Amino acid sequence: MSAEDLEKYETEMELTLYKEYRDIVAQFSYVVETERRFYLANSVDVAARNSDGEIYFEVRMSDAWVWDMYRPARFVKTSGC
Repeated sequence: MSAEDLEKYETEMELTLYKEYRDIVAQFSYVVETERRFYLANSVDVAARNSDGEIYFEVRMSDAWVWDMYRPARFVKTSGC
């Protein structure tokens, strides 16, 4: 596979993912963006944590959709990040 073929494939996958997002976005109450991914969810719980003086946030979501073109199933029942 050439670099051009790979770029075309990724562009097509991204467009397909965008169309899926556009079709389902109205079904969700929350949008969550992390360093790694973008999520749509109907339930979100955020908890601040402190570990050795470092503060971080634990995010738990349920009934979620994940923006990830390489993931075979984008709908997840629960997720933590």
